[in-house]
Amino acid sequence: MSDSSAAPFTRAGILTGIRLSLPLWPSIAVFGAAFGAAAAQRGLSLAEAVGASALVYAGSAQMVTLEVWGQPWTVSALLAAMTVTGLINARMILMGATIQPWMRGTPLWRTALTLFVLVDASWLIGVRHRAEGGRDLGVLFGSGIGLWPLWVASTAAGHLAGALVTQPRAYALDMILPVFFAAMLAPLWRGVRPALPWLASGLVALLVQRLVPGYAFIAAGAAAGLVTGLLVDDGAKR
Repeated sequence: MSDSSAAPFTRAGILTGIRLSLPLWPSIAVFGAAFGAAAAQRGLSLAEAVGASALVYAGSAQMVTLEVWGQPWTVSALLAAMTVTGLINARMILMGATIQPWMRGTPLWRTALTLFVLVDASWLIGVRHRAEGGRDLGVLFGSGIGLWPLWVASTAAGHLAGALVTQPRAYALDMILPVFFAAMLAPLWRGVRPALPWLASGLVALLVQRLVPGYAFIAAGAAAGLVTGLLVDDGAKR
């Protein structure tokens, strides 16, 4: 069900989202190829590696999960992989909370489809679009779906190429995403108060990372940001 107040979802918005994702294509291609090559070294078949990228679509979680990948699988190893994936993607809790008011009234099937292709880059593109006065949810969907086929294809290419692109840092290609995020975040600055959830999230994540082994710092950071956001809600129009 949808209502008349729901945000629009247009073809033009989707195309805009795809266009805005273009600067990230080199980084995503190298990252995907690196995952494919690492998956091959871990003994995953081409179908398994490509299937993981197509269905999970979470680069950092996929990479970290390879660290606990085991053959043959045991119950403990499977639980460890599930836990790691869940912790790495815990940041999506905070991202989902920030876009929920925007998606209110959207049909369930469209919400599910948009959230399936939601990644860090598409979230940031969408948030900036909304901060600049845009309402078209097609931008959020388009920026995510625009990267998905490339991620899957580059995974396949990396798996076939073996170890040729396992070290993107050697070419400084791993810096494309951080530079992109910094450039996109700068215009979103609205003062100290709206930034407090992100500050709390980062500080808690750093503290937990030092005190607790593993990847619990990701979930802790996401939870801290969510709670802080609820406490310091600036009353902005939703």
